[in-house]
Amino acid sequence: MPFRRSDLADLSYFLAIARHRNFRKAATELGVSASALSHSLRGLEERLKVRLVNRTNRSVTLTAAGEDLQAAIRDPFAAIHEAEDLLNLHRDAPTGRVRLNVPDEAAMRMLAPVLPEFVTRYPDVELDISVDNTMVDVIEAGFDAGIRFGGTVPEDMIAQRLSPDFRWVVAGAPAYFAKHGEPQHPDDLMQHQCIRLRLGNGRMYNWDFDRGEESLALAVPGGIIVDNGSVSRALALSGMGLMYAAEPAIAPLLAHGSLRAVLQEWASPGPGYFIYYSSRRQVPRGLRLLIDLIREMKPLG
Repeated sequence: MPFRRSDLADLSYFLAIARHRNFRKAATELGVSASALSHSLRGLEERLKVRLVNRTNRSVTLTAAGEDLQAAIRDPFAAIHEAEDLLNLHRDAPTGRVRLNVPDEAAMRMLAPVLPEFVTRYPDVELDISVDNTMVDVIEAGFDAGIRFGGTVPEDMIAQRLSPDFRWVVAGAPAYFAKHGEPQHPDDLMQHQCIRLRLGNGRMYNWDFDRGEESLALAVPGGIIVDNGSVSRALALSGMGLMYAAEPAIAPLLAHGSLRAVLQEWASPGPGYFIYYSSRRQVPRGLRLLIDLIREMKPLG
C-alpha cells in the first residue's frame, strides 16, 4: 500500500517510538500525549496492514517490519530536519528546535545563567532540555547534542569545550567537622562518612587525589549513594557526610562558609564540560548560537 502525504506525521511519530522504545518518552520529545501517540501508531498500522510495534505493559519492541521501516525512513527524515536547519541560514531571525541532554550540574551552572539572554536574543528558537545524569546515546534518543565532562564524551562524536578544567575537592559542613574532625590525608577518609557518587553509566565513582608524583583513587566508605549533585550538596550541608565535587559547583557555599574544603593540596584536576554532537548531522543554527553564547558569557570561566 503506498504512503499518503497524511502519513508523514505518523511516520515521524513512529520514528520517535522506535528511538525511545517507550511511548511516554517519545511523547515528551514530540510534545504530545502518550495516548495521541498510541492512536497515531494504531492508525498507521491499520492503513499499512502490518504490525510495526509489539507492546506490553513492560516493554516496547519493533517487529521485523518495524525494524525494516525504521531503517528505510530514518535517514530521509534526518535529511528533512537538516534541510530545515539549512533554511535557517537564510533567515534574519533563527527559528527551530534544539534538543539537549545534560547532567544536572551543567544545567544549573552552565545553561541556567545564559538562557535568559539566549531567549532575549533568539525568541523563535525553542530549547528542549532533558536534565539526566544517565549516559544515553544522544543521537539514538533524538537529541541534537549532549553536554558531559570531557572524559566521558563518546569517541565518535565531535566535541567542543565549554568550560575550563576543574579541581575536584572534598568538602563538608562545619558541624560535621566539629563532630568528626578533619581528614589530614586521603587515607583518613576511610574512617569518615562519605556521600558516595554513582556515575551516569551506573559505575561507582572513586575519589581521585593528586599531590606531586602521588596519585590515589579511593573507594570511600559511606552509607549514602547519590547520582545527583544537588542532593549531594544538600546532604553535605546538613552535616551527614563529606562530599566530592567539582570546585565551581560548591564555590558559593565555600565562600559563604556553609561548606569547608579539606585536603586541598590533594585536589585532583579533571576535564571541564564539553558539548558534543554527531559528525553525520548538520549542526542546527540554534545549537551553534547557544555554543557561541556560552563561550561569550563564560558562566564557569
